[in-house]
Amino acid sequence: MVIDKDSYKLITIATIIIVSLILLVVFSFRYKPLAYTIAGLLVLFNIFVVWFHRVPDRKTVGGDTVISSVADGKVVIVDTVYEKEFLKRDCIQVSIYMDFFDVHANFWPMTGEVCYYQYHPGNYKLAFLPKASELNEHSSTAIRNDHGEILFKQIAGTFARRIVCYSQEGMKVKAGEQCGIIKFGSRIDMYLPLDADVKVKVGDYTRASETVIAVLK
Repeated sequence: MVIDKDSYKLITIATIIIVSLILLVVFSFRYKPLAYTIAGLLVLFNIFVVWFHRVPDRKTVGGDTVISSVADGKVVIVDTVYEKEFLKRDCIQVSIYMDFFDVHANFWPMTGEVCYYQYHPGNYKLAFLPKASELNEHSSTAIRNDHGEILFKQIAGTFARRIVCYSQEGMKVKAGEQCGIIKFGSRIDMYLPLDADVKVKVGDYTRASETVIAVLK
């Protein structure tokens, strides 16, 4: 396991603030048991901040036709919808909600070429709400290969205020490699062809790169 390369600055700032608070508490509180308790909690919080930005080593199941999960989390939507941004056709939408304790690093779901990327500023409503994919800040990425094309969205939530996405149109990508990270609670929407063989259902828990979401025909 490594720490996300785009999160060192945030972790450093958080550590400086937490260490400053610990020193303030320890040297200003007269009742030392309380001071040490608060200091201990702050240390645990700092450990959590570092742990949250982890990028685990995963063995991917994705490839040219097998679509793996972009993220860890719970499947909250499996439905047929019209994807109007890029694909402009009916698709199967699979949405995965990440809570505070899930891995928030994201991984390419299939091998191919990025044929579309767009960042959309927006609101920060609860990520599991159906309209979050349209109203919240999000980035959209489409990947194409000889077997088809899919689109996925990284969606910010109420506490997720930064989306990191490595997508660039024309870049070659490989399933299972990191494609970005979303800070704190958030959601991934995946849009798949109607004839794709979907392997998950609402309520399932997915692991990025290791859970098969669907197989392209």
